[in-house]
Amino acid sequence: MSKITANMAGSVWKVLVAVGEEVKDGQDVVILESMKMEIPIAAEKDGVVKSVNIHEGEFVNEQDVLMELE
Repeated sequence: MSKITANMAGSVWKVLVAVGEEVKDGQDVVILESMKMEIPIAAEKDGVVKSVNIHEGEFVNEQDVLMELE
């Protein structure tokens, strides 16, 4: 299992994938908004989304687990 974490603190602007969806290495899965900038978060390997731990509009801190892949 692989975890996708936030690389900086910010608000979740958009969740781009859902549970059960296949993702590829390098594919953007979440967009964070911080200081009026959009920061894409990408999967670091291929997998299937097992869980999405965040919601749009929610604030996350650096290293928070955003989703898990299997």
